[in-house]
Amino acid sequence: MHHMRRSDLEARAGADSIARAIGGRVRQGRASRGWTLDQLAERSGVSRRMLVSIEQGSANPSIATLLLISDALGVGLPVLVDMDRSPGLRVTRAGAAPVLWRGELGGQAMLVAGTDPPDVTELWDWTLGPGESHSSEAHAAGTRELLLVLDGEVELRVGQHAEVLATGDSASFAGDLPHGYANPSSARVARFALTVFEPAVGGGAAR
Repeated sequence: MHHMRRSDLEARAGADSIARAIGGRVRQGRASRGWTLDQLAERSGVSRRMLVSIEQGSANPSIATLLLISDALGVGLPVLVDMDRSPGLRVTRAGAAPVLWRGELGGQAMLVAGTDPPDVTELWDWTLGPGESHSSEAHAAGTRELLLVLDGEVELRVGQHAEVLATGDSASFAGDLPHGYANPSSARVARFALTVFEPAVGGGAAR
């Protein structure tokens, strides 16, 4: 039996506590609207079975799934992930941000800051291991993203276009097109900051 490194154990414990916290907030958001699981499934397009596992804290949902749920609830992803909302100034210390994606090759995506609806802005700290990639479906209409490469190289694909960005290069693009990020290097880790702007979140929540 191989022993997990301490950091792996800590990562797993962290992921479990994030999953439980998200589950509680989904349940709370659903209850505050008086919706059944079936109603939330219908409004979000996420299966009832997946919603049950998320509310129980046993699922490891993708960022795309969390976005569908937070949009349906009208709260935005930052609120779904972190309820510690203090007005004016909010600081998230290094290492304390929730990791919402972990790649097979060592990559991860941390949501380091965000704003409340209706116009939600998210700030992400992404790492991709050598040769690693991540694809996103099209987000809600009007979503815009800004990317700054902090280290290494990132191949950015948006719709039919692809560009390789080197350290210090930046880009702005439409997040309402299918898009993806890849690390073309076979040796070096890539790191980039990503800002996502999603206007009018929850516009459809009252319908």
